[in-house]
Amino acid sequence: MTTTTETTTTDYTGGLTYDRLHSLLETVCERVGLAPGGAELIKFTNNAVFRLHRAPVVVRIAGSTAVQESVPTVVRAARWLAGHNFPAVRLLPGCEQPMRVEGHLITLWEYVPEVGPRPGGADVAVLLRRLHALPGAPRDLPMWRPMTEIRQRLAEPEDLSSVDHAFLLDECDEVEERLAMLSYVLPPGVIHGDVFLGNVIAGPGGPVLCDFDGMTIGPREWDLTPVAVGSLRMDYPKDEHTPLAEGYGFDVTRWEGFAVLRRLRELKLVTSVLPILRSNPGIRPQWENRMYSFKARDLAARWQPYR
Repeated sequence: MTTTTETTTTDYTGGLTYDRLHSLLETVCERVGLAPGGAELIKFTNNAVFRLHRAPVVVRIAGSTAVQESVPTVVRAARWLAGHNFPAVRLLPGCEQPMRVEGHLITLWEYVPEVGPRPGGADVAVLLRRLHALPGAPRDLPMWRPMTEIRQRLAEPEDLSSVDHAFLLDECDEVEERLAMLSYVLPPGVIHGDVFLGNVIAGPGGPVLCDFDGMTIGPREWDLTPVAVGSLRMDYPKDEHTPLAEGYGFDVTRWEGFAVLRRLRELKLVTSVLPILRSNPGIRPQWENRMYSFKARDLAARWQPYR
C-alpha cells in the first residue's frame, strides 16, 4: 500500500504517548480538585479525550499544533453557543479555560450522557438550521481557511513516507486552486466546520453538538458536506445524507461545486491523524486504507472510522 521508507517525522506533539497523556490528565485533575482514577480515554486522534470515572467531566487535550491554535476559538465558540442556549456541550464552570499544562492546551467539559435515541441526518438538519440562524458571531471568529490546518498537519507528520508527503502537498495545491474558483449559492456565516454524526451526542434532552475546532465564518455548503461524504465514503449502515438534505432544504451533492468539497473533506480525513501516526499505532491500518484509495482516486472504496 503506502511506502514506509524515507519517512518524514517531526514530533510537535510533545511526545503524546499514552503514558504522557495520563500524566497530563493527573496534573489537570490535581489543579482543579478532581480524581483521575479510572478515567477512560474515549478518543485519541486530533485530540485526546478522557471521560472521568468519578465526576461527570470530560478532559480534552489538544494534540497537534493546528488543534492547539484552535483552542481559544473553541472556548469562545462554546461560550457564544451557551449564551444562545444552543444545544451543545458546555465548558466546565469554575476553572481556567483553556488550561495550559506543560506546553499543552487543555479544556474541561460537562459530560453529556448518551441516553437518547441515536441521532440521524434529520437531527443534524435541525441543529444546522438553528446554528446558521443564530444572530451575530463570536468575537474574533476566524474566516474559513481549510488548507491552513491541513498544511500544518503536513508540517508535523509521524512516520509518513516522503512520497506520500509530496503527494499530499501537491494535492493541497490542487484543491486550493479549485476552491478559489467556486461560486457558493448559500449565504455565508458562522459554520461548525465538522458536522458529522460523530460530533452529535444523544443527550437526555435531545441531540447536542460538540467539537468546535472548525468553527469559523465560511460557506454553509461546507457544513452540509461531512454527512454527504460520510454516506458516499464511510461504511455506515444507512444513508443519513438524504434526511439531512430534506430537513435543511438544500442537497449539497447536487451543487456543481460538491466534487471539490468532497475532495477537500477526504483530504482532511486522510491528514487528520498524521501528527499521531506513531503515537497511536492502532489507527495506521485504517489510515493506510484511506491513503491508498484516496491516492488512487478510488471513489468507491469504503472507509472505517478511526478507532
